[in-house]
Amino acid sequence: MSLSVLPIAETFEHDGYSSVVIGAVERASPSVVGIDVRRGGRRAGSGSGFIATPDGFVFTNSHVVHDADEIDVALLDGRRFRGVLAGDDPDTDLAVLRIAGGELVPAVFGDVRAIKPGQLAIALGNPFGLECTVTAGVVSALGRTLRSRSGRLMDDIIQTDAALNPGNSGGPLVDARGAVIGVNTAIVAGGGGGLGFAISAATAQRVAGLLIRDGKISRGYLGVAGADVAIPRYVLRLLGLIQTRGILVHSVEDASPAAEAGIEAGDVIVSLGEAAVDGMDALHRILTGERIGTTTVTLLRRNELKRLDITPVETQAAVSAR
Repeated sequence: MSLSVLPIAETFEHDGYSSVVIGAVERASPSVVGIDVRRGGRRAGSGSGFIATPDGFVFTNSHVVHDADEIDVALLDGRRFRGVLAGDDPDTDLAVLRIAGGELVPAVFGDVRAIKPGQLAIALGNPFGLECTVTAGVVSALGRTLRSRSGRLMDDIIQTDAALNPGNSGGPLVDARGAVIGVNTAIVAGGGGGLGFAISAATAQRVAGLLIRDGKISRGYLGVAGADVAIPRYVLRLLGLIQTRGILVHSVEDASPAAEAGIEAGDVIVSLGEAAVDGMDALHRILTGERIGTTTVTLLRRNELKRLDITPVETQAAVSAR
């Protein structure tokens, strides 16, 4: 039996695909960090993250660091730092840490508007505590939605077939240039494989900017309990509506913005301000950030359209049914 052995010079040559992946990893990996968390004096888990700014802000997942007593951040070069939580938003599963260190290498962010299904996607992280592991695949789909642990719906999610494992959470999903296009957040296992999901880099940058500035995300609160409902076809024809769904109000809390505005049980909310409301998840999106303040709510009451003035108030609690 004879064995075929490649000449030594040829063993160091890479095909085009491998060269692209290797180049992307070399550019992105210096910003990737491992995160160890302690709660109640005990090690409570680990995850990943990446340095986002030269002054030491680190992006990761909320579920990696939420309620942590101590956070340890390890860099690829062997340095370790204590991570200080700068902001945490369970509703988008994003958190920002701050580390105090010099010569940090921040990640480069890609243009998420240019992402196309089928393009190369590379996931970096520390699954199972293994330092800076790399998996590669493609962007399988864009614009997915995913339920966060708080119950709110996360939008603009990137689906990938790059293998993700426990510990990858919070690490970067990068493109062929090594630029960050997403933050790895979840897997759905099954069928002998798994689907990976990443929060869009655009969402991560927007949320992180607010967390760094304010330490939290401001969200509005109306004080209604309701459920998604289809608007009857005869009502659509009667009022000339295009929107087919809204929120059926089951109850209104006393002394809440909804009560003060005159919203009643049985009303169907169809818009807030100029934005259509076709369900509870749409309402949650609208009530985030700059939408807090006096506006109008449009609703159906006994087959008539009514427009009421309403002033949402700020809440820091994520309430999935309101």
